[in-house]
Amino acid sequence: MVAEHTIKVLPAGAGYGIVIGIGGVFAIIMLGLTWLQNRYTTFSTMNSEEFNTASRSIKPGLIAAGIVSSWTWSATLLTSSTFAYTYGVCGPMWYGALGCFQIFLFALIAIKIKGYTPGAHTFPEIVLAKHGKVAHITYLVAGLVTNMLVGACLVLGGSQVVEALSGMNVYASCFLIPLVVASYVIAGGLRSTFIADYLHTVILFVVIMVFGFLVYATSDTIGSTGKFYDLLVEASEKMPIATNVDGSYLSFRSVDGLVFAMDLLVCGFCCVWLDQAYWQRAIASRPETSIKAYLLGGFAWYGIPFGFATAMGLGCAALTSNPKFPTYPDPLSTAQNNAGLSSPATAITLLGNSGAILMLILLFMAITSSTSAELIAVSSLITFDIFQTYMRPNSTPQTLVKVSHIGIVICAVVLAAFCCILNAIGLTLTWLLTCFGVMVGGASVPVGLVLLWDQMSTIAVIFSPYIALAMGLIAWLVSTEKRSGSISIDTLGNTVNAVAGNMCSALGGFVVAVILSYLFPWKHVNTDPKAIERARKIEGIFDDGSASPSASHEEALDKKGTEVKVSDQADDSNESKKDATVTSVHDATGTDDSLKKKPAPPVYTGNELVDYLQTNHAQRLDPEAVRKGTRLAVIANVGFVLIACILVPFTLFGDSYVCKYPPSTPPFPQLPTHASIHTPHPSVHPIPCQTDGDSHGRSAGRLVVSFHTATDRTSATPSRCPFTSPNLPVGGHPRFENSSIG
Repeated sequence: MVAEHTIKVLPAGAGYGIVIGIGGVFAIIMLGLTWLQNRYTTFSTMNSEEFNTASRSIKPGLIAAGIVSSWTWSATLLTSSTFAYTYGVCGPMWYGALGCFQIFLFALIAIKIKGYTPGAHTFPEIVLAKHGKVAHITYLVAGLVTNMLVGACLVLGGSQVVEALSGMNVYASCFLIPLVVASYVIAGGLRSTFIADYLHTVILFVVIMVFGFLVYATSDTIGSTGKFYDLLVEASEKMPIATNVDGSYLSFRSVDGLVFAMDLLVCGFCCVWLDQAYWQRAIASRPETSIKAYLLGGFAWYGIPFGFATAMGLGCAALTSNPKFPTYPDPLSTAQNNAGLSSPATAITLLGNSGAILMLILLFMAITSSTSAELIAVSSLITFDIFQTYMRPNSTPQTLVKVSHIGIVICAVVLAAFCCILNAIGLTLTWLLTCFGVMVGGASVPVGLVLLWDQMSTIAVIFSPYIALAMGLIAWLVSTEKRSGSISIDTLGNTVNAVAGNMCSALGGFVVAVILSYLFPWKHVNTDPKAIERARKIEGIFDDGSASPSASHEEALDKKGTEVKVSDQADDSNESKKDATVTSVHDATGTDDSLKKKPAPPVYTGNELVDYLQTNHAQRLDPEAVRKGTRLAVIANVGFVLIACILVPFTLFGDSYVCKYPPSTPPFPQLPTHASIHTPHPSVHPIPCQTDGDSHGRSAGRLVVSFHTATDRTSATPSRCPFTSPNLPVGGHPRFENSSIG
């Protein structure tokens, strides 16, 4: 990031102090809490189930806080404000609605996980159980790429803003942020990320409310909604938005804003449906409360981008003419805006250096909470989908924990290096977010259909991401060449060029998956006994009476390959009393018939509470509870989409609506400069009175009135119309003499 992209107001030491100091304090707090957990509770982070899934026992409140925290990226704060500054008030509206929709939609995935694959640790494991190793590798790669891109949006975006405000070396920041976060994730595992998420979310909301109250209520610079409106009207005249109605920042009809909404929709699908961090939260939640957690998290998150961006993004436009503005008298340059500096500029104008420090703390909370989720997510992919699946299938829980620790370190280092490379070639947070869907959008819908659509075939699962990727890249490059005349980083990052690639990639994945499923309906069938055992474990199907799923290693396939006989080795004395369990291979791969199987306990860990939770929560959720949860999720999604994503925004868009500030006038016409008042009481004498008001007429209804009685001639306290003077006798209602008043 070059010098002209900065608005440096703090010394470099402030940046290092926040990244290392606050990061170190949080690391110490989380290490202490982890020690207390291991010392005084029955949850041990040395057990792989506890480390990677928090023993599947997290309640909905903490899950909701984790969802809010992990979905509150630096992009949520910076890019939402960037789009508010670029497209006006419609930017925060689209950002909040479409981002929230992704969380609501994932509630459907969460209930399907609990109902059909309760033993899974990662989403590629689910693909492996249903569609085999080729499909597993495809989605494992997609998941790792998604996590790296999400991590880059977090760390790179935050590091560039830290450098812009304080001059801290951006490459040092790219390495320090993930390494500081890794220090407490290694010690505490997934549960520590939930606790950190909760603390970070509390601080996030406090700081966001501070900025909100400053803009709308207490600041001398703005301090009221009326003045905010005046400044935005003035900004619309000086810096009109080309594709908005009247060039207004208050217009909901913005063509470029609608294009941005399409980009955001695709990006949201990729970020949520292919991000192991979200799947991990669904896996870690209690089965009976997973739906509530995601719906609560979605509602709680909506206000962050909408509230913050309207205050800070539009505030940047409103304060451009203020002498305190960092680039006064010029507005932010395109490069500064794309780097996410609109909200920091507003904070600096409102609070000076204190605003910059508060903004850095806010960003650091957002970055570290989301980065911790990404680190533990990638370590889970490395542990369960690479090490345990392809290297050492019979690893002990302690070995898996060690591999998870190594995975976290590897992820932190690789992420830091990746961010440095992206910064060196000139990519910004806005560029990454705009073009995100082209690269991984093709796999986002198919991975959801694996759980949501029973007819999804293995051929469709494997080939649809690759075909959709090719379609997206071709559309992106061709559109860029034809519209912009050349292909470069700047032209590729154009929102209109990017939306062609994003939509082709995401919609292409959906269309190709459906077509291939009907043309080639074949589904993978597990024939290897170990693969069948693994699939049954993932899907929560265990043999009745066996103490461990591993006891069924002597499964044998009959000659036709249609049945698997499992001998009951746990109790030879009962062998004559019951037949060997017969299970179809098709049942072992997850059809509804397998719901009839009675699950037995998984492998015991030696920790009684963890064993109890794992035994109960690794079983399939009751089918009736699955149906009820699915119905609730569908109703919530349909209602939210109809209201927040279709009815409200498109009504405002189609009507070319521009926000108007309602004047504070009384319920009668505009008051004249002078008015005489008559009252029916003889002891009250009216005198001429005047109104005071501003140039826009919002205070024109404030009539300063004095009543003089015949006895003491004292003046009453001025009051607003309609009149309620303390010296006016009962029944003495004033009447305006001027016919224009009524």
